[in-house]
Amino acid sequence: MKKTILLASSLCVFSLVSFSQNKTVLLDYFFNHEYKKSPTGEKVRFHYTWEDTAQSGYSKLGEVFTKNGFQLKSLEAAPDKKNLKGASVYLIVDPDNERETDTPNYIMPEHIKAIENWVKKGGVLVVMANDSLNVEFEHLNKLTETFGIHLNRDIKSRVVKDNYEMAAFFIPKNDPIFKTAKKVYLKEVTSLTLSKTAEPIIVHHKDKYVVAASAKVGKGTVVVVGDPWFYNEYLNGLLGYKNKWDNDKASEDLVKFLAEVSK
Repeated sequence: MKKTILLASSLCVFSLVSFSQNKTVLLDYFFNHEYKKSPTGEKVRFHYTWEDTAQSGYSKLGEVFTKNGFQLKSLEAAPDKKNLKGASVYLIVDPDNERETDTPNYIMPEHIKAIENWVKKGGVLVVMANDSLNVEFEHLNKLTETFGIHLNRDIKSRVVKDNYEMAAFFIPKNDPIFKTAKKVYLKEVTSLTLSKTAEPIIVHHKDKYVVAASAKVGKGTVVVVGDPWFYNEYLNGLLGYKNKWDNDKASEDLVKFLAEVSK
C-alpha cells in the first residue's frame, strides 16, 4: 500500500514538473542579428541573446525564465505559423536598423499577420525597444500598432554621468504585475501612446508618460516596453543595491506575469 502511495505521489510530482516545463520563451534572432569581432577576429553574435554573458546579453534574464519553468529557444528565421506554434512567449528586442547591420530584416505585413494570429490564439508577445538611434521603428510600429501601442521614437529618462537616479521609475503600491519591485531603472527610453485595449503598466511618477503597456488581444496578451531593460548590465548589481534598485525583482515579477497569462 505504501509503495502504491509513493508511486502515485511520484507520478503526480513528475506530472507537475513536466507541465511547468512545457512553456517555451522564443527570443527573436531574425530582426535583431548583430555581430562583432572576437579577440581572435572571429565574427560572433551578440546583443540581447541568451548566449551573450557580457553586459549586452540576456543570459541573466534567461536564468529568470528557466527558474520559472520556461525552456529557452531562439528563432533565427522570420516568424510564421509553423515556427511560432508551441511557443508560449515570443520576445522581440530592438529590431536592427542600417546603422546596426548591413542587411537588416524588417518586420513585414506577412510577419505581422502570423504574429497577430498567434497572439489571438493565446500567444504572449513581448516587444522591447529603446531610442531611435538603435531601433528600426517604422516597421516595428506597424506591428505594435496592430495591438494599440505606438512607440513615440523620443528619448526620455536621460542620465548624466553616473547620476542613475535620473532614470528611476517608482512602482505604485499593490501593482498587479510588479508585486515586489518598487524602484526600477529604465534609461533613455521611448514613451508610448496607447489606443484600442492597451493599458499602461509603467508610468513615470513625475512626468506621467507611459513607458510600458499591455493589451489583451483575443486569447493572448501583448506587452511593450520602451527599453530593452533586462539585459545583463542592469541585472548584475551595477547600480548598487544600497540605493534600493529593484530591476532584478522586476524581472522576476514580469516573468511570473508572463507565465500566468500564457496559461
